[in-house]
Amino acid sequence: MKHQADKKGQSDISSRYTRQIQFEGLGPAGQRRLAARRALIVGVGGLGSWSAELLARSGVGFLRLVDDDRVDLTNLHRQALYDTADARSKTPKVRAAASHLVRINPAVTVESVQERLSNANVDTLAGDVDVIVDGTDNFAARFVLNDYAILANKCWVFAGVVGAEAQVMTIVPGQTACLRCIFDAPPPPCIEPTCRTTGVLPPAVAAIASIQAMEAVKILAGHRELVSPYLLKLDLWTNALQRIDTTRSAADTPCPCCRERRFDYLDVHS
Repeated sequence: MKHQADKKGQSDISSRYTRQIQFEGLGPAGQRRLAARRALIVGVGGLGSWSAELLARSGVGFLRLVDDDRVDLTNLHRQALYDTADARSKTPKVRAAASHLVRINPAVTVESVQERLSNANVDTLAGDVDVIVDGTDNFAARFVLNDYAILANKCWVFAGVVGAEAQVMTIVPGQTACLRCIFDAPPPPCIEPTCRTTGVLPPAVAAIASIQAMEAVKILAGHRELVSPYLLKLDLWTNALQRIDTTRSAADTPCPCCRERRFDYLDVHS
């Protein structure tokens, strides 16, 4: 389902984006680039809902939302865009999110896809976008995204949060390490910590989603050279911060994906 941008919403760009256009790093040219770009948000739960809202408010012209889940009362403490009525009616997340986003910014076109990402549909979902934003809740889907992004030469922004601990990393093919340079393989589902098993604090979700959205804005505005060269790990409860260099020169491991060009999670070999 697609919610088209309306012309009235497009006509108030000069006033809507005044404060961010005044930022020298973006300016009018950067704002025009954002309006012409397309982003895929895979998963519109905690991370994805916050990132989608920030990208819509920033004026990214097209957002494709992909998620097969429905809004639940347990989502509301940490997930933007949803309210109690959405939870009570068990509204599909992509439908509720799209409805809220076009009210926030009618100049943005929002497409909602009620599906779960897999190696079978990733090309259909990501083939025509300029950046992929990770809002998934499992590493299996992230490894599919990573393989596809490297194969298709697309930037993507990985992020995750459990409890008060969060991490974010931007993957720019040829410029940075990829996810498989850092993580050998997805952890078994039975031992992978989740919000359901470990809990999660809303400020941690919003904080890391803000960094994730900023990285996507840099890419979409034409400033790939400014993306973070680190896997950033934060513990917002203890204020601990760790940065791991992800430049290609630092990632000297023989990665099966970005160096050997094996795409095991797509069942494709280059």
